[in-house]
Amino acid sequence: MVRLPGRPDARPPRRPGDPHAPLDARQQEETGPHRTRAGRLWSALSGRSVAGQVFVLQVVIVLLLVVAAVVAQVLQVRHDTTQEAHNRSLAVAETFANAPGTAAALQSPDPTAILQPKAEAARKASGVDFIVAMNTEGIRYTHPKPDRIGKKFVGTIAPAVAGGTVEEEINGTIGRLVQVVVPVKAADGTVVGLVSSGITTEHVGGTADQQLPLLLAAAAAAMALATAGTALVSRRLLRQTHGLGPHEMTRMYEHHDAVLHAVREGVLIVSGEGRLLLANDEAHRLLELPEDAERRDVRELGLDADTADLLASGREATDEVHLVKDRLLAVNQRPTDARGGPPGSVTTLRDSTELRALSGRAEVARERLNMLYDAGVGIGTSLDVTRTAGELARLAVPRFADFATVDLYEAVLRGEEPQPGNALRRAALSGVREDAPLYPVGERIRFVDSSPQTDSLSSGRSVVEPRLREAPGWLAQDLERTGQVVEYGIHSLITVPLRAGSLVLGVANFWRSEKPEPFDTDELALAEELAARAAVSIDNARRYTREHGMAVTLQRSLLPRSLPEQSALEIAYRYLPAQAGVGGDWFDVLPLSGTRVALVVGDVVGHGLHAAATMGRLRTAVHNFTALDLPPDELLGLLDELVARIDQDETPADGAAAVTGATCLYAIYDPVARSCTVARAGHPPPAVIRPDGDVDFPEVPAGPPLGLGGLPFETAELELAEGSRLVLYTDGLVEDRDRDIDEGLELLRTALEQSGDAPEDTCRAVLDLLPERPGDDIALIVARTRVLGSDRVAQWQVPSDPAAVSEIRASVTRQLARWKLEELTFTTELILSELVTNAIRYGRAPIRVRLLLDRTLICEVSDCSTTSPHLRYATTTDEGGRGLFLVAQLAERWGTRYIPGGKVIWAEQTLP
Repeated sequence: MVRLPGRPDARPPRRPGDPHAPLDARQQEETGPHRTRAGRLWSALSGRSVAGQVFVLQVVIVLLLVVAAVVAQVLQVRHDTTQEAHNRSLAVAETFANAPGTAAALQSPDPTAILQPKAEAARKASGVDFIVAMNTEGIRYTHPKPDRIGKKFVGTIAPAVAGGTVEEEINGTIGRLVQVVVPVKAADGTVVGLVSSGITTEHVGGTADQQLPLLLAAAAAAMALATAGTALVSRRLLRQTHGLGPHEMTRMYEHHDAVLHAVREGVLIVSGEGRLLLANDEAHRLLELPEDAERRDVRELGLDADTADLLASGREATDEVHLVKDRLLAVNQRPTDARGGPPGSVTTLRDSTELRALSGRAEVARERLNMLYDAGVGIGTSLDVTRTAGELARLAVPRFADFATVDLYEAVLRGEEPQPGNALRRAALSGVREDAPLYPVGERIRFVDSSPQTDSLSSGRSVVEPRLREAPGWLAQDLERTGQVVEYGIHSLITVPLRAGSLVLGVANFWRSEKPEPFDTDELALAEELAARAAVSIDNARRYTREHGMAVTLQRSLLPRSLPEQSALEIAYRYLPAQAGVGGDWFDVLPLSGTRVALVVGDVVGHGLHAAATMGRLRTAVHNFTALDLPPDELLGLLDELVARIDQDETPADGAAAVTGATCLYAIYDPVARSCTVARAGHPPPAVIRPDGDVDFPEVPAGPPLGLGGLPFETAELELAEGSRLVLYTDGLVEDRDRDIDEGLELLRTALEQSGDAPEDTCRAVLDLLPERPGDDIALIVARTRVLGSDRVAQWQVPSDPAAVSEIRASVTRQLARWKLEELTFTTELILSELVTNAIRYGRAPIRVRLLLDRTLICEVSDCSTTSPHLRYATTTDEGGRGLFLVAQLAERWGTRYIPGGKVIWAEQTLP
């Protein structure tokens, strides 16, 4: 460290001739404290000192600036005066020439009488010296001096007679002037006269005389400021140099400069603003500073970020080691303002290259630890086998290897346990370039017995091939491809088995091409650690894939594989499983008696196998309850009791989500009445797309979710025109973490309004709202309504009289003939005779008969009694009881359904 000198009165006595020795009598006389302040100031302002020379230079510069300003001002004023004269003369001439009545006056018998007063008034108002109106031959009609009227105009008029404008400067009898001649045109465009306006330049100018004193005053002020500034600078120089003279300052600088550049230690002085003030030769060499480094910001000198930040910060540092270029430097730094000095810092540098090897090994170890940490964080972020393998390959490139590949048994990719001996498939490939001749991703690979991969798979140990060009076992894998790999520049390989417990899932291969040196034993240990961590994640993903596949298989097996045939609705549906886990969303389409169709969608709360199994049980229960032909509200009541029993009787396994309820929407569509009866239990409302494209969400009473109990369910009756589309869905379609259900319903409304008429088009439009892999299961049904026409429906009112049965049989026979179903006449008469007779005998009026022609022939008999007939087997001695037995034998299906105020007994026959 080099210490700068302090104040003169604090220095110890020095030897004669030393630059730091006490001042002699002459020097004290010149610079000592006994000198008066005025004397020192006068000495500073004298021409012999630097301050005096600066003062003289300032005086000369101020004088030059004043002279240049005066000349420039005169020239500018002259130019501005002439330009202003031109502009004003032209404006006045054109204004007078175009004034109303000027052209007419010039053509009048006495133009002077009309124009002279106007010209004089305009001249006085505008400030010009003259306005002259004349004919095309230049004879004046007006002039400020009346004696010149009638004489010829002095000036150029030919361009103006031709329709142009004349601007000229002349020396007239009244001095230097600018005059303008413009034409006066009649309505047809012909020139009927001329108007000239002029003004002397002295009447326009005059600003130069006003501005010149201001310039001289500014020059005097500048001289005064220069004198005061020089005096202040001189005082500050005397104070900062502590009274030392120029010779002393020179000798002191030479001495310190020699010391700084002679020491074998780098010295830097940095200002408080971070600028380099001084750097000796050793600092230039160690930091490889540019020649113009002084006075530049230390962050602009090409240093590494840590070193530059240290120098700019000015903080205290003791033996900090910094890697600069290829040198290890020990850095010491102290602030210079600790004892009242100027802000900044002094830094010393020592070359510690002998620590380079140790530091390099520490850096390699730190990088490997960072890589292992990143492997623990970045590998296994998802439960996907292929993605986990890709994370391993991407982590290794380029920090560890130039190329990395992962090959797994095909059974592992399917989630099964590996089967050694079978072929592997490339699951991941990453590299510094994309044109490497390695097996691509997805390639099925069968390694030969001599390959390092086979050795690694069979023994469970890692294999290093330091020189692939000299590895015959690896070269034998594929002579053409391995040759291309070697020619490409890949020269070294590490093969590590991916082991999870006792299972070998595959191999990870690390290839090197950029670095000339082969892989070593230390790098082998790192490769094994990376592969070990990746193997655990791959095995977890494999197990999850297996369990998830089983759950999805179970779930899909519980959902309908195909829709039943029916004529009431044209149906399209979609089912999207969740991104993770298995949910309990389900749907179904169930044909009912009387050409009616039931639609149902539901969602079991929770995820996992338990939710999927519960969903299957609910779907089976709905099938059973539908066979009873119950109204929607009664069916939901039975499901509510079933879910409540499931929650009470079953406890999920550890870690499984409890099924705390379920939601459901049940709808029955009748194509004859064009009505739809809907009830819902905690489920989102249905959407209806009218034939004209309007979309609404009908008000359907929202009952509690299934399993809560306590409240009855209510139904809503919807009237649907033919061609309407009924949209049923689960909450995963309209609700997720990023939006609430109201926003989701508005998005659904928009998609439905823009969808096509076909149910398939509607499904596609709705699913465009969703991400590629939704977070929850989604079930969607779109059903377009059809109507069973009146020509396919026949109905009769039946009196409560056994004699009326024959009349009904006759009517039915005629109707079957119109439908060309004469083959079914006999069986239909038997079925109707038995059903109508039972209704007359055991039921209550009114009694009605209805025939429906759809995919089958349906016979319905309704009455107001709620007593349901039962099929029984009569003995040989019984006189009756065989009627329903005959109906069951003759009909394809038969049954009873209850309606408000009675029941309906129906029977279906297959059409011939």
